[in-house]
Amino acid sequence: MKRGTTLFLKLAVILIGLPILALCIFAVPGIADFAGGFFPDLPFMKIFIWLYLYVTAIPFYFALYQAFKLLSYIDKNKAFSDLSVKALRVIKYCAVAISGLYVLLLPVIYIVAEYDDAPGVIVLGLIIIFASMVIAVFAAVLERLLQEAIQIKTENDLTV
Repeated sequence: MKRGTTLFLKLAVILIGLPILALCIFAVPGIADFAGGFFPDLPFMKIFIWLYLYVTAIPFYFALYQAFKLLSYIDKNKAFSDLSVKALRVIKYCAVAISGLYVLLLPVIYIVAEYDDAPGVIVLGLIIIFASMVIAVFAAVLERLLQEAIQIKTENDLTV
């Protein structure tokens, strides 16, 4: 693969991370205040939601870092290596973690959506869960294909 293509993809990975960083800086405190207002009996709920949303950002950025590393391996002609398989495996686990965290948060999202009469909030939570699972399945398929390609490459290198 040409270096320009991977440079474009690395730039795309960085650009994917910037809006989420902006959301973490500017929107998460407002979301926590808004959602915490629906639970006046539970004063810790605002802090819980605030922390929970930041915790869900950790696997997202870790997966972006792994994608960046994967593109670096492609640049170094190490695409068919165990390092690439490991990066895809980590991306898969991060996507499953994001999906699982939002599944656990779904009851809180439901209460807020029911109280505020905004069913679109539930759909937004479901979209995040679905997108994360699609990424996990895609990473798992790529991981499996890459493992098989490495195995075939190893067998071909051993034959004369």
